[in-house]
Amino acid sequence: MTDNPQAGNYSASNIQVLEGLEAVRKRPAMYIGDISERGLHHLVYETVDNSIDEALAGYCTHIEVTINADNSITVQDDGRGIPVDEHPKEHRSALEVVMTVLHAGGKFDKGSYKVSGGLHGVGVSCVNALSRHMLSQVFRDGKIYQQEYEKGKPLYPVKVVGDTQLRGTRQQFWPDDTIFSTTVYNYDTLAARMRELAYLNAGITIVLHDERPDEEGNLRHETFHSDQGLPEFVRYIDEHDGRTPLIADVIHIETEKAGIPIEVALTYNTSFKEKIQSYVNNINTHEGGTHHAGFRTALTRVLKKYAEDTAAKTIAKDKIEISGEDFREGLTAVISVKVAEPQFEGQTKTKLGNSEVAGAVNQAVGEALAYYLEEHPQPAKTIVDKVLLAAKARIAALRAREQVIRKSPMTGGGMPGKLADCSSKDPQQCEIFLVEGDSAGGSAKQGRSRLTQAILPLRGKILNVERVLATNWHKALESEEVRNIIQALGIRFVLDEKPSNEPAEDDGEASYMHSYVPDANIEKLRYDKCIIMADADVDGQHIATLIMTLFYRYFPRVIREGHLYIAMPPLYQCVKGKTKRYCYNDEERAAFASEFGGGTESGITVKRFKGLGEMNAEELWETTMNPDTRLLKQVTLEDAENADSTFSMLMGDDVALRRAFIEKNATYATIDA
Repeated sequence: MTDNPQAGNYSASNIQVLEGLEAVRKRPAMYIGDISERGLHHLVYETVDNSIDEALAGYCTHIEVTINADNSITVQDDGRGIPVDEHPKEHRSALEVVMTVLHAGGKFDKGSYKVSGGLHGVGVSCVNALSRHMLSQVFRDGKIYQQEYEKGKPLYPVKVVGDTQLRGTRQQFWPDDTIFSTTVYNYDTLAARMRELAYLNAGITIVLHDERPDEEGNLRHETFHSDQGLPEFVRYIDEHDGRTPLIADVIHIETEKAGIPIEVALTYNTSFKEKIQSYVNNINTHEGGTHHAGFRTALTRVLKKYAEDTAAKTIAKDKIEISGEDFREGLTAVISVKVAEPQFEGQTKTKLGNSEVAGAVNQAVGEALAYYLEEHPQPAKTIVDKVLLAAKARIAALRAREQVIRKSPMTGGGMPGKLADCSSKDPQQCEIFLVEGDSAGGSAKQGRSRLTQAILPLRGKILNVERVLATNWHKALESEEVRNIIQALGIRFVLDEKPSNEPAEDDGEASYMHSYVPDANIEKLRYDKCIIMADADVDGQHIATLIMTLFYRYFPRVIREGHLYIAMPPLYQCVKGKTKRYCYNDEERAAFASEFGGGTESGITVKRFKGLGEMNAEELWETTMNPDTRLLKQVTLEDAENADSTFSMLMGDDVALRRAFIEKNATYATIDA
């Protein structure tokens, strides 16, 4: 990290100011998504993105990220260092402007950054505003410049605190615990993002340290570096998901069209699933966008023409009509584009809207893929054979599910016999509890608010739909419990018409469903909240996971539109004299003992709820169903790609792996002897 003579043109005059900072602390979710664990980690991403932007500009090769023992975060790079000279309009150090003014940064000056992930310029100032304390140091011109802040406000002017041979910026921040619901960082979450950034920026080294000792007293440390970039990324994704390669090659495209740098890597595996991850300026666009759409259009167009040219006899003989989804079965791809002025949906940057990008990616992928197929006939034939097999399987599955759906009573207007419906007919007021077991279901029916709360008891563990998804989608409809859920919710499935010979228009929205699953129509969803209510032990969490898998694979719109929740029943009832409190974990039980028993449970009556069925109607209402006192967790799809991998891992054939994951991650789970 030494001085770089190229940094001379980057100074305070490059920093443009748009507006102030106050709104961030008042409405933090507008800027970082939410104030839970997701938003907490977003602070790190925003800070690291500044270093990555320096790398994109050609000035940074090494980034160090440290989770300190006190759960503060330190990010240090070897970039040019934030300018510290006086800003011409603000008449104060440019470092202070960048750190304390919203929408201030070099990202708005195209001479400083051609492309940038931090489009809105709220990144590091937003982090500062949401931190109870922040320390900023700049290594520049042989000096160490420093300024500290509390809740976004500087404690003193920028000052020189020493000499150095280093070059770059060092940021350390302590998230404000009065804003965030948690301030404990998850190492694996940060490691996944750092790994991703290393693959997206070949040649850059990112080091992640965790200074918090684990249970054995060890400190975690990983270095992320990729020489090849996206081709290695694609191989890692398939290896991580346990997928077997169909072809040996990774098709790598790196070019520029219409002034847009485009890089794509793709390959095929033997699975039935599609996995496309797309990025704009290193930002993961989870919901896709125009770059995603351009890629899909090119893939379908080129492969369709090649298949028709090389396998015309087979297509005619078997009367195969190929659909776009057939070309994406077993596909793993990463798309990365660099756009000077990207148009995102909001600060969380989940979907790209620039229309010109679709055409550029379409052209780039089309040309490169056509060339590859002509030059590599054997892998090309292997891909086409898989496409034709997928088309045959899709047609067979369509016929099978049509037959099952015709026979299934779920297409009628009747409701399941077990359903205790609510009297209100306004879906906005209504909620349904999917309750584990008839016993708990009985208590829930007695204790509920009959006007707005419906109860559907579920007997035992429902069908693991993950295991029938690949080849027998319709098998799920043969399960009584699955049909009951579908009927009660008012969901209908839209069967595909005869496939068109032309590629369908694609808006680039990431797909959350398997190719064979028809669209789930939730326009007549009967409840605003669908609440999974299962025991707090491992078996209960397993049942909750099975139900979530059904929603994720068969009607993900329920999750995407914010209708799916998990009820959180307490583990204990603690009573001391006339004081009664429900405790949701061991920490709350210990806190009760500390408050009322002097640190012991002497004189305290503790009731352990081993299951929902042990609660009477009054207890169940008071702890788990009363909207004024209950604790719900909303299920979200903030990262569809990670969710897809997780569900495949959890609900596949490896039972031991699934149980170990649940035991480790179920927040309130314990294993009874």
